Amino acid sequence: MFLEEHLVAVPFDVKTLVLAVAGQSKAIAGGFLDHSRLAGTKNIYGEDQLELDKWADQLLIDAFEETGIVRNVASEEQGEIVEIVKARGSWGITIDPLDGVSCVKTNLAVGTIVGMFNEGDVLEKGSMMDAACFVLYGPLTTLVYAYKGKGVHEFALDKKTGRFVLREESITIPQGEIYGSGGLKSEWTDAHAKFISELEKNNYKLRYSGSLTADFNQVLHYGGVFCYPALKNKPEGKLRLLFEANPLSFIAAEANGAGSNGVQSILDVEPKKISDRTPLYLGDKKTIALAEKFLKQ
Repeated sequence: MFLEEHLVAVPFDVKTLVLAVAGQSKAIAGGFLDHSRLAGTKNIYGEDQLELDKWADQLLIDAFEETGIVRNVASEEQGEIVEIVKARGSWGITIDPLDGVSCVKTNLAVGTIVGMFNEGDVLEKGSMMDAACFVLYGPLTTLVYAYKGKGVHEFALDKKTGRFVLREESITIPQGEIYGSGGLKSEWTDAHAKFISELEKNNYKLRYSGSLTADFNQVLHYGGVFCYPALKNKPEGKLRLLFEANPLSFIAAEANGAGSNGVQSILDVEPKKISDRTPLYLGDKKTIALAEKFLKQ
């Protein structure tokens, strides 16, 4: 089954938005060679941007504008929310156009992450999100999408036909025994260190690439947990609430898993500004419950 056929089960607006992401992902997948130089600019977090960051960002914003149904877009690469004046619809979109750019130089998998709000307010809690998707540029280019109450589904790009073909339907995160944790070990809090120690006592195996999208995709299929915790010198964590934590937590929840900041569901956190960061734990319900057990103490 092709992606456009599978999307008949969701509202037409959601189908339009997911197909817009799918269409631009083909261009992004083909653009790594020509656009991987530094752009000489920084994003809202003060990080150096690749030409690929800015190029992918503009491709996606233009595609969402062309749908006519997107009212505003918040992007990791933009300092402010982009308002689309002529929009006839009410959708708000969050995008991390290229997650894991530090992995581009070494040819590891990177991704695109998108969140979708029908109310057009990207500063709402993640629980108000209607749909989310991510694209992973690896040995295969895959697209995973979720619409509230309709499950999580994965498609792979067939380069011969240029179409996304169903790879796995109705994904459920299994109880697993892998883990990955970001942050310097010397900067971990005692609670997080004890949680990781408990995982290792229970034979969890370390699997960590440094690309959030790739690491989450692994957890989506094998269970366990990926986390980037609060650190002693960075209690707010590193990952971005709007652009990374909310969409992936939405997908995790739709796959019968969970996303947490260690104390509560990510989806219940009220954003204050588009640049908010958060500690993040993504995985199967049992492992996330174990994380909260240690982190709430």
